[in-house]
Amino acid sequence: MKEYDVIAIGSGSSMNIISAMLRKPGVKAAVIEKDDPGGICLTRGCIPTKILVYPAELVRMVDDLGKFGIDAPLKKVDFAKVMQRMRDHIRPDIEGIRKGLSQAENIDYYPVAAEFTAPYTLKVGNETITSKLIFLCIGSEVRIPPVKGLDSVGYHTSDTVLGMTQLPASLAIIGGGYIAAEYGHFFSAMGSKVTIVGRNPQFLPQEEPEVSELALKEMGKHMTILTDHEVLEVRKGMTGKKKVVAKNRASGITASVTADEILVATGRGPNTDILHPEKAGIEVDEKGWIKVNEYLETNQPGIWAFGDATGKHLFKHVANYESLVVYQNAILGNSERAEYHAVPHAVFTHPEIAGVGMREKEAVAAYGEERVGIGFQRFEDTAKGQAMGVKDYFVKVIIDTETGRILGAHIIGPQASVLIQEIINLMYTPSGNWAPARAAMHIHPGLSEVVERAFQGLMSPEHYHHMRSHHH
Repeated sequence: MKEYDVIAIGSGSSMNIISAMLRKPGVKAAVIEKDDPGGICLTRGCIPTKILVYPAELVRMVDDLGKFGIDAPLKKVDFAKVMQRMRDHIRPDIEGIRKGLSQAENIDYYPVAAEFTAPYTLKVGNETITSKLIFLCIGSEVRIPPVKGLDSVGYHTSDTVLGMTQLPASLAIIGGGYIAAEYGHFFSAMGSKVTIVGRNPQFLPQEEPEVSELALKEMGKHMTILTDHEVLEVRKGMTGKKKVVAKNRASGITASVTADEILVATGRGPNTDILHPEKAGIEVDEKGWIKVNEYLETNQPGIWAFGDATGKHLFKHVANYESLVVYQNAILGNSERAEYHAVPHAVFTHPEIAGVGMREKEAVAAYGEERVGIGFQRFEDTAKGQAMGVKDYFVKVIIDTETGRILGAHIIGPQASVLIQEIINLMYTPSGNWAPARAAMHIHPGLSEVVERAFQGLMSPEHYHHMRSHHH
């Protein structure tokens, strides 16, 4: 049995801690990775998808040029080239990490799956290894719904889609969340006829209802989006096509979608089953995610879990933040609590969407209707928004009127992921107060004025919804 100072399972954000630990001489680490090294974000998540959606954004821009008096017809999109550019970007990074892990003298790199056989003891390939300090950074895996016929007909997931070299003429996407939306945007801009089939009554159910409604309307111009549809079965259609049969959950009416390819994007689930945490006495929740306390330690002292593995917030920036918390607690012996009051996210669609903190419903539930203030501003009512010729896009902010603390913010429109950062940064100040957003000089005419003005006239939730319904 080999003994290590530290074992990390997963080579994503765990490497933030491992590389810091290895600055101390004499530390011996084991890094175990069953997939390509670098973690989900690099190998099949945020980075490759963002490399793909940027060209999609440019296609939508060209579509829009007519209204500015510019005639630039789009001649063709070279799908194979777009895909190859993405792979050319990520492959050297993956290989660089693989080389680094293989050659580092104080790291033993195990490119296989790991499983617990006893507390603090792991089987990797033919080896058995042990450590008093273990990081479970095992990520998550694609969740496949139990749909009749899916396996026999064949489908893509966010894992396999990156290997595509030929554009499917038509694509059915099962799922109505972030991944479905981003890939729907990408493939429709590349020239695919896209149909999204989501089971939730709300497209992008994690967003504010009015953000989702506008996203549905705008993205619906380029693809078909079905909401509240349960996929019943998938079968082989005519001439090698695939048929997705779904039932409208409200009306009971059946719809069928025929497409060349199917992409399953129904979310991610735990992959703890391979690990057998129960043999190490590590608790998981009813879904299978690893349970941790507020310091990110499992119920077994010295065994820590962060990133997707805990099932809380499946974002790379959260995993990076949590790795800093675990470094403080596991390595430096501090007691730092993980803080999630302002977890941001973005959806890189057209229009772009970003959110942070609470949604209105959560804020009202937590603070009561009378304490919640809502600020709202449309992009088109700023000079820059007018210049860009945008319509209906907006910024919505949610405030605790008693303390002035920002509770949340939601943006749909160009550069949403950039604009929201001004609000996120204020949420990380000691008071979390919104006043600086109004007091600070904003460049005129800059896009950030839409954020400044969202804070200018706060209304009650009731007044806000009254104003929205009148605008419609």
